[in-house]
Amino acid sequence: MATGIRGNERGAGWLFIAPAAIVLGLFMALPILMALWVSLTSWNGQGSPFTSDVPFAGLDNYTKLFAEDGLARQDFMTSVRNNGYYVLFVVPIQTVLALGLALVVNNRMLKNKGFFRTAFYFPSVTSSVAISVVFLFMFANTGAINAVLGVFGIDGPQWFADPRGVLHLLLGWTGLVDVNAPPAALADHGVLGLTWWDWISGPSVAMCAIITLVVWTTSGTFMLMFLAALQNLPVQLDEAGLIDGANRWQRFRHITLPQLRPTLFLVLTLGLIATWQVFDQIYVMSQGNPAKTTLTPAFLSYRTAFRDFDYGSGAAISFVLFVLIVVLTLFQRWVMRERR
Repeated sequence: MATGIRGNERGAGWLFIAPAAIVLGLFMALPILMALWVSLTSWNGQGSPFTSDVPFAGLDNYTKLFAEDGLARQDFMTSVRNNGYYVLFVVPIQTVLALGLALVVNNRMLKNKGFFRTAFYFPSVTSSVAISVVFLFMFANTGAINAVLGVFGIDGPQWFADPRGVLHLLLGWTGLVDVNAPPAALADHGVLGLTWWDWISGPSVAMCAIITLVVWTTSGTFMLMFLAALQNLPVQLDEAGLIDGANRWQRFRHITLPQLRPTLFLVLTLGLIATWQVFDQIYVMSQGNPAKTTLTPAFLSYRTAFRDFDYGSGAAISFVLFVLIVVLTLFQRWVMRERR
């Protein structure tokens, strides 16, 4: 047993972290375990879910999402498809935009840097609900976006009434495929409750409007992360590359970008988690419409539990989403690992 002046460090350490551990246990770990139990029941929200009167469903709430033909699986897979396209567009665009803005405001030749930092970051601190309402007016049929498109002779779409995906629209415009009569190989076959034609629809125009909103409001936060990393990079390496004759792009590609790998991983991870948890913009702007083309797993979980009073299925969707986020984060970590 340890004695002396350092003998009680372990006990003191546990004593110091005990308040935080108790708070995290009571308000995070315990609710998660309670929600996991609810996902194994058919609780309808009446009374306590921990009484013997609540039917035990086992894994039925999970099998309905993957193995059983029905509306539950169709809605869940539709939400996964929608959210997948959302992630595919938002994460790369906001990451590239945030890095570009950080490079701009970090430029030594730029004047009034404080103004530009504030201007770029300002959308991130604005209420998402308020911004969503503003974007609803901008993307209305007679809104500012369609008015600008009209100046260039473009007939803007009915943003929140057109359920067609942008890839379907692109195929229709090019004349490669008749969107009203898609190929039988795509329309008659599929997987997990959706046809291949549904899977390759792309984001709807309504989802594109939401993607625009989210990229605009989140890039400022990630810009600050990249800016902090850029300001901590040793200038000697960049100067050495300049002396060796490397141009600006070569110095960025081979000197600056590799040093930003930890920050890039952080930004991509936070972006991935946030995009799979998107809820408030969907709730305010579309409620999953038109024709469920903006339905996401997070909003579907809320709707299933608090509107349809099927709390077991709603909790099951949440845990499936949790596992999906963890798996994708680990995969991203593996892809971005240091290779020797």
